Amino acid sequence: MSFSQIQSVLKPGLERVNALIDQSLESDISLLDSANKALREHPGKMMRPMLSLLAAGAAGKPVEASYRYAAASELLHNATLLHDDVVDGAGERRGIPTVFSLLGGGPAVLLGDYWLVKCLQLILSAGPGSQRVLDLFSRTLGHLTEAELLQMQKASTGDTTEEDYLRIIFGKTASLFQLSALSGALSVGAEEPVVQALGEFARGVGIAFQIKDDILDYAPASAALGKPVGIDLKEQKITQPLLSALEQVPASEALEIRSLVASAADHPEHVQTVRAFVEKHSGVALAEERMDFYLKNAISCLEILPESEEKSYLAKLALFVGQRTW
Repeated sequence: MSFSQIQSVLKPGLERVNALIDQSLESDISLLDSANKALREHPGKMMRPMLSLLAAGAAGKPVEASYRYAAASELLHNATLLHDDVVDGAGERRGIPTVFSLLGGGPAVLLGDYWLVKCLQLILSAGPGSQRVLDLFSRTLGHLTEAELLQMQKASTGDTTEEDYLRIIFGKTASLFQLSALSGALSVGAEEPVVQALGEFARGVGIAFQIKDDILDYAPASAALGKPVGIDLKEQKITQPLLSALEQVPASEALEIRSLVASAADHPEHVQTVRAFVEKHSGVALAEERMDFYLKNAISCLEILPESEEKSYLAKLALFVGQRTW
C-alpha cells in the first residue's frame, strides 16, 4: 500500500481536520486572511494529522477531540515552519516563496504566532482531557525551541556527538510525531500502556524520518529529482551520514573533518571534501542501517495493539518513511 492510498483511506478524517484548520484561521484582517489562505493552498503531506488519526483509530474510535488534536498538530507544525524560515532566511518551502521572502521577517513571525495561538485554542475546545494534551503540546514546543538553539550552537563548534544529534532530531522532528500519536490515543481514552506504545512508535518513526531527510541531503538521486543537496553541510550541520562515517576513522582524522564542517560557511569548497569523505566511508549506507533500526523498533511497539486496519496502516506508514524520496 502506497502513501497516497493511506491518505485516500483517511480522506474523510483529513477533510474534517482541514475544515477545522481553515475555520480556525479565518480573520477579518485581509492581510492575515489572504496569507493564511495562500499557505493553505499548499498543505504538505499532512503526516502528523495522519499519525494522530491512525493512533486514535488503532486505540479506539475517533471522536471530535481526535480531529481537533490532529488539526492542532498540523497548526503547530506549520507555526514552527514559519518561524524556521525566518531563522534560516529561507526563500522557498514546498516549491513556493515563503512568507518571509514575500512579506519579511516580522509578518512571518507574527503569522507563526497566530497559527500557534489557534493550535492552543483548538486543544482547549476539545473538552475533558484537554489539559494533559495541552501540557504535551507545551512540552513539545519547548523541545522544538531547545533543539533549534542546540543545533545553532553546535554549527559553530563542529563537535556534534550522536547524543547531540539525537536530541536535536527528537526535538525538531520526532517530538511532534510523538505528540501527534499521543494526543490521538488520549482523545479516545486509551489505556496508558497503549498510549505509551503509540508514543514510542511515533518517536521512532520521527527519528527515522529525520535520518531519511539527512540521507537525502547526501543522495545524488535527490539532485536528479530537483531537490537541493548539500544544504546541511553548507549550514555546518553534522547529521547521521557524516556521524556514521566519522566512526570509521581515527580521532585525528575525524577532528580534521569536523573542522572543515565548522568553517564551511566561510569556505564552501569544504562541502565537497566532506561529501567525498562520507562517500568513501559508506556514511549513507551506515545511516540507512541506523534508520532501519529505529523503524524496526518502532513497528515492534505496535505489538501491544489489537489487530485492526489502523494498526496495519501505521506499520505501512513506518515502512514508507524509509522508502520515500521526498
